[in-house]
Amino acid sequence: MELKEYINKKSFKNIIFIILGPLVSAIGINMFIINAKLLSGGVSGVALIVEYLFNIPSGYIVLIMNIPLLYLSYKKMSPRFTIYTLIGSISLSVMLILTRPLKQYTAIDDPLLLCLYGGILNGAGVGICFSNHGSTGGLDIVSSVIKKKYDNLDIGKISFIVNVLIVTAGAFIFDIRKALYTLVSMYLTAYMIDKVVKGFDRDKLILIITEEEQLVSEAIMSNLRRGVTFLYGEGAYTNKSRRVLYCVVPLAQLPQLKQIVKEIDEKSFISILDVSEVEGKGFRK
Repeated sequence: MELKEYINKKSFKNIIFIILGPLVSAIGINMFIINAKLLSGGVSGVALIVEYLFNIPSGYIVLIMNIPLLYLSYKKMSPRFTIYTLIGSISLSVMLILTRPLKQYTAIDDPLLLCLYGGILNGAGVGICFSNHGSTGGLDIVSSVIKKKYDNLDIGKISFIVNVLIVTAGAFIFDIRKALYTLVSMYLTAYMIDKVVKGFDRDKLILIITEEEQLVSEAIMSNLRRGVTFLYGEGAYTNKSRRVLYCVVPLAQLPQLKQIVKEIDEKSFISILDVSEVEGKGFRK
């Protein structure tokens, strides 16, 4: 598939936000997290350890570590995911380098405040990237590849284990106090991602009312590979019988689902609900 097929008004907007997200994250890391000598999750956490030990800017380390992971994405994932992730990961590396001087302008000397604001900004930036179908690379690539091959595997547990190892390494290199502050920062990062993309670790139950129910259902099943059930209802005002689409999707697929529905029927009605403990094919056993 040619690159020009991904260049349109909507993809341009996505790319702008995929660049903006890493900028927000980089500001949070350089102005707050680094000033408190804390760590972050995933590849950036490893990069910060290297920066603290050898004074090598974390942006370069992130870029180097993402090279083999981007190749893995190119081999295993869709072209759009790889292109957007390439943009996001390069943006994060560049923004970490460009915003590095900002750390000297932080007048806060309170490690608690530094970890709070660092975690919030870092999570907001990553969330902006996720919401626009992109990622900042690193563990996101590994998670997506594993999820594609092993659909029932709990990626959250893998991410948690990796982050625990990073925090443990930080505790040995620095001290337990820094590790505990890092945990607070990581929690806030995850919380902000959750808020920005409306529940990162929760599945979403979607109810769709549309005049094009057949086209919408076929597009969801074809593009997202998610099942759709027709619920038969009747409009109270119109007394008209219609089919309501019932579908459950992971949060990562929610932006794409909304885009599919709106492209087919701009006047469609979509209701999104949080759900938990979804069991069945494509979800937990």
